[in-house]
Amino acid sequence: MMKKILIISALLSALTLTGCKDFLVQEPITSQSTEQLLSTYNGLNNATMGAYSPMVSNYWYGGLYFLLDADTRAGIAAWPVQSSFQSGRMQTGFTLNYNENSTNGPWTYAYYVISAANNVLEQLELNGENLVSSLVTQQDLDNIKAECLTLRALAHFDLLRVYSRNDYPEVGIPIILKTDQTSTEQPARNTIREVYDRVEKDLTEAEDLMAANYTRSGVADANSIVNPMVIKALLARVYLYDATFSGDQSKYQLAADYATEVINSGKYRMWTADEYTSVWGNDVGSGEVIFEVYGIKANSYDGYWEAPCHMTNPRGYADVCASPLIHTAYNPGDVRGTKGVRTESTGPNGTMFSTDADEASGDYWPMKYPGKGLGNAIGTPDQNNTIIIRLSEMYLIRAEALINGASIAGASAANDLNTIRSNRGASTISGTPTIAQIANEYMLEFCFEGQYWFTMARLVTSGKLEGITYSTVNNEADRRNHSGIDKDDPYWALPISRTERDVNPNLEQTPLY
Repeated sequence: MMKKILIISALLSALTLTGCKDFLVQEPITSQSTEQLLSTYNGLNNATMGAYSPMVSNYWYGGLYFLLDADTRAGIAAWPVQSSFQSGRMQTGFTLNYNENSTNGPWTYAYYVISAANNVLEQLELNGENLVSSLVTQQDLDNIKAECLTLRALAHFDLLRVYSRNDYPEVGIPIILKTDQTSTEQPARNTIREVYDRVEKDLTEAEDLMAANYTRSGVADANSIVNPMVIKALLARVYLYDATFSGDQSKYQLAADYATEVINSGKYRMWTADEYTSVWGNDVGSGEVIFEVYGIKANSYDGYWEAPCHMTNPRGYADVCASPLIHTAYNPGDVRGTKGVRTESTGPNGTMFSTDADEASGDYWPMKYPGKGLGNAIGTPDQNNTIIIRLSEMYLIRAEALINGASIAGASAANDLNTIRSNRGASTISGTPTIAQIANEYMLEFCFEGQYWFTMARLVTSGKLEGITYSTVNNEADRRNHSGIDKDDPYWALPISRTERDVNPNLEQTPLY
């Protein structure tokens, strides 16, 4: 694996020279060698921009595997009953074939980011003090260091969520902090505790380093770049996951504290019920959007045709529709569950689930990824942005932390949950919500955003919630009648690929495979 990562490091160096323009609407410097590039502030700055690029991959936040696969496993996404355009790739690929040759994508692209971030961090450590000048301040260097620390933390954290399970604490993922691993070319998997400690260390260091008003200039979408609120929001999420794993009361309090900072920052606001059905497919997110991947077909890391806007569109591949579990789950009046019919000339059209005028199958298609660049018309959709963190998650994080003993003056779990529900037109709850109600709200609020699956995996493998019960998830015989995923089911985490383990025999396979 480490030899592969060394190759990845070289690849990323090239990508920093070729992939930045489309991704962040910046002109890269192509006339310098990699060594020369990383010896200047402009070079390191461009390399930092390049470190974001692998996140666009359809194996990660580009969307097919990280988002749609997760929701397929959670029972939210389903195979269409009938579609003249359906490719069938989701039925035969990554989603259901949990074997050693089908689950390498998230691993590969997350380590791409880690390697790219490490390149910049190492050069800052070696040469940073020599770059300070009348034009480059120490704060300028600290800002890009904070960006790279945050991206490295996010990648390690997402790897942990995908390939590890809380009930096997000794089997985390390898922590990679250097591009040159000659002394440890075959690292074993670190423990989950070690991974959380590293992720939290990187994020808190980034928080201390980054200027309070930092924004990267000249980018197409400011929400696609790490800023101080992104760091705080990630810390809220990470501390909640850590608290669930460890049972450490202080982690619940930290999760609540950071979520509160984001909520009270005044930088974000909840979408209203009227807004919720129309914000998807916008070129640049606003309102609730804290952090997102800015998607255009030109910057796609490995092919935009497998982006969610194609996979969930009857005019695209039509491989993924909404299961009855989700499109029948909403209260009357809840805009998140509105249904309608779309045609060649209509987009979201005030609905979140729609039938297609050319199909009489009864399939419903999710409208969170209508495609952008075409005025939300149905045709050949362009890429969508993928939202990584929204404000509503901060309310759910704080609500769960409060249920578990955290304390925030003036806040309650019921009010936090009802803040979301009232802004969606849903009925509010009375009394203190249960963990099951919080988990259910993740399903309702974040369907087709990949959040629900990881929430359930976090809670179930920690013994804090019973497993998922499936409802007509797909047409695969071996999963159609699956009554649920209990705590001991292997599907809560993915296996490490045979390719990686052949290169590095020290990589223990994910438990239960």
